[in-house]
Amino acid sequence: MDKIRKILAPTDLSALSREGVRNALEIARSEGAEVIVYHVIGLEEATRRDEGFQPESLAKLLLQQRKELLTEFLRENFADLNGKVMVRQGIEIGVPYKRIVGKAEEEGADMIVMCTQGRTGLMHMLIGSVTEKVVRLATCPVLSIHPQSGPKTKEKVAAVA
Repeated sequence: MDKIRKILAPTDLSALSREGVRNALEIARSEGAEVIVYHVIGLEEATRRDEGFQPESLAKLLLQQRKELLTEFLRENFADLNGKVMVRQGIEIGVPYKRIVGKAEEEGADMIVMCTQGRTGLMHMLIGSVTEKVVRLATCPVLSIHPQSGPKTKEKVAAVA
């Protein structure tokens, strides 16, 4: 694998997704890479009918709210890496796995780092997880982090990269 210059780190802003973002940031720090922390608002949420909101207004409101939440998510969870890694934020509306794969291609990402989701049962069989779909469709390597098991030290990060 060539030198890692750009990493896409998708997040749904949950506690579970923190591990994926942390691993992306630590890999980027050891490689001198940039991280794009990326959040996708699902279509069903952005186009729902809410009293008093037209779909376009709701989409604009959601984008602004999530931008603020993403900034807060990064500040609260990764302050120890502030200034040590170049980070960009991205927020869009769409089908999460499609947007993630498309964003990686658009940005020329060398790697996608994301946490696995623990969905099980019938829903998992029917629709699969976002991570599984990204792994199948991405044109760059995808590092899927199982919660509580990702690289935590620079030595482990170097071994993964």
